[in-house]
Amino acid sequence: MIKLVACDIDGTLLHGDDTRINPKIFEKIKLLKQKGILFCAASGRQYINLQRLFTPVADEIYYSCENGAVVFGPGNPGPLLGKTVMDRDLVRKLSQEIMDQPNCEVLFSGAYMCYLWPKKPDTLELISPFVDKLITVGSIDEITEDFVKVSAYCRDGAAKYERMWGPVWSSHCNVAIGGEKWLDFTLSDKGVGIATVCRALGIHPSEVMAIGDNYNDLPMLKLVGSPVIMENAVPELRNMFTRKCRDVESVLDELLNT
Repeated sequence: MIKLVACDIDGTLLHGDDTRINPKIFEKIKLLKQKGILFCAASGRQYINLQRLFTPVADEIYYSCENGAVVFGPGNPGPLLGKTVMDRDLVRKLSQEIMDQPNCEVLFSGAYMCYLWPKKPDTLELISPFVDKLITVGSIDEITEDFVKVSAYCRDGAAKYERMWGPVWSSHCNVAIGGEKWLDFTLSDKGVGIATVCRALGIHPSEVMAIGDNYNDLPMLKLVGSPVIMENAVPELRNMFTRKCRDVESVLDELLNT
């Protein structure tokens, strides 16, 4: 029996230039809760950004944020259920490599705040749609809180940088493509985040359905008992998982009708 639905956001609930989730999703989340099935937003995005996206149900759902590096329970704000901190020296070396690439910008994530070290005048405009609480800095030394994620915003696409940095950094941290232009570095992953939610709820991962479309969704899709991928998911996921869907709404409808 499914007791929790963990759902990716970008490419799964939001497509293309979408900035708002279909209101029908919120109605279904509330109906699922009445049936004893809870919902978790599982994303590389920031906590407060996810809360805004899910405003109608913001205090009713769980959040696995920053690719599982910070996990929150229901509430406004909800309780912090888990945080995976990155070593500051590791972050310093990694961020410098990102800054050395002409077409890459570096974004640092804390549990509640993000920090941008911009190189070009349009960087803030490009990144601000993905982050709600953001401070610009001129040095890593201006950031005093714990780091939970480092992201490279790659103007010419994340895939080429994943091929370059993946073999170098994968022995130190998780390296995952989080979108067309985003490459994320964490000591956590979405599987860790969902496992944290499961422990908080006292349920087994086999009782979880996860829906995703990209490489950073792979750890949670492999963890849960009922993985579902979008029809337009990246090829590796399409080859690994058999159950596919065109939209999240139809999957939630199936759960509501069983």
